[in-house]
Amino acid sequence: MNWMMVKLHIKKGDESQFLYETTVDVATSDLIDSLVAIYNGRLKVQRICSEIEELADHGITLPPNMQGLTDEQIEELKLKDEWADKCYPSGGHIDNKDDIGRRNGIAPTEHMKEVLKKTCKEAKDMISKKKVDANDCMSQPIVVEALQILKGAVTIVYPMGLPPHDPIRAELENTEDLSGTQAALEVIEAEKASLYWAGKELERGKKLGDYIGKNEKTKIVCKLQKGKGVPAREPVVSEAEQKAMMAHWYRKQEEYKKLEENQDETNEDPSWADNTVLKKQLHGIGSKVTFPKTKF
Repeated sequence: MNWMMVKLHIKKGDESQFLYETTVDVATSDLIDSLVAIYNGRLKVQRICSEIEELADHGITLPPNMQGLTDEQIEELKLKDEWADKCYPSGGHIDNKDDIGRRNGIAPTEHMKEVLKKTCKEAKDMISKKKVDANDCMSQPIVVEALQILKGAVTIVYPMGLPPHDPIRAELENTEDLSGTQAALEVIEAEKASLYWAGKELERGKKLGDYIGKNEKTKIVCKLQKGKGVPAREPVVSEAEQKAMMAHWYRKQEEYKKLEENQDETNEDPSWADNTVLKKQLHGIGSKVTFPKTKF
């Protein structure tokens, strides 16, 4: 069995996303589709985690016609959340009003809240960008597993399920509507995706080996993006390096200021620089000369 694999460091723009292992014989079309599935899957995990954290704090989402309304408005309009009793958290609840009026304020108990939040952390760690630094590769099964543990945690806390209008349920059932949201701008459609390496597009219909050769031990940096067009070149100096350089420059400036201050203090008594002062001293004229101290 061949354990040698090509390792791809996937970036979007200048930001690292994940590492991915493949072979030189993979079709570029299949490669791009796999990378897009992982990229979009990681976004889905992040969106679900964000909503589950809100679920843990404030309960299920209100029906769309009740969201954003005050208690007085809801009472005046005689609106009722018919899903509040059907989708009740296991083990009881804690009242915790949602200030923005998006969720019903019937939150799970502290124990159940911990189940949700702990699972969110675990899922986010599984798809974290920090895995690049740890040299851990990402795969579609890892993303699927992260989604499964999130679904399991929600089922434990809400055994009767979530209302059909809850975004968590929509995400888990792949029926989410992201149109008009910032999240929609982040998603990459597979048919519109392109992959670049060394400023060259890896065109569909070819194999990865057509671009990088037959060495299975190769490690390359690729950029995944929407549409066509060579990605902008990364800055020669990274943001971290630039900050370090600025800090070094600032320290040097402070050192120069201190040196100038010391020099000014020394020059306050200019008598030592008067070339006639020794002659005056020999004739008993003038005061004693104070020479600047020199350290050896």
